[in-house]
Amino acid sequence: MSTPDDHTLLRQAIALAAKARAGGNPPFGSLLAGPDGTVLAEEHNTTLTDKDITAHPELKLARWAARELDAATAAETTMYTSCQPCGMCETAIERAGLRRVVYALSNDQLMDIKPPGSGLPPVPQDGPALLDEVKAVFEGYYGA
Repeated sequence: MSTPDDHTLLRQAIALAAKARAGGNPPFGSLLAGPDGTVLAEEHNTTLTDKDITAHPELKLARWAARELDAATAAETTMYTSCQPCGMCETAIERAGLRRVVYALSNDQLMDIKPPGSGLPPVPQDGPALLDEVKAVFEGYYGA
């Protein structure tokens, strides 16, 4: 459940989304706040201007957190973001050990705003295959 303090920080993330849009990028913005509410880092989407399909603000902040924060601090850090993180970003957030995400717009709500047919088609995937060969590479890596 979000609080009035969450809403204040979420408004800052929305302002970052507006900054991204004004700069010619998709309108997504995010920030990280420490346990006392201090903003630690902020980012906005730069996928178009950087010509980098992974330049989502959530992913950039998760990478920053993994590099710059110790595990205990990351575990007390909240990400505030204009839109619910995509699967790529969600995984990075989990791997960075962040405590919580607060978002303004859900992915379902975003899809309701987008015009029909503006999404990406799914990419066909084939597998698993060559299980014995790949298993030999992984066995023992994760411990017993």
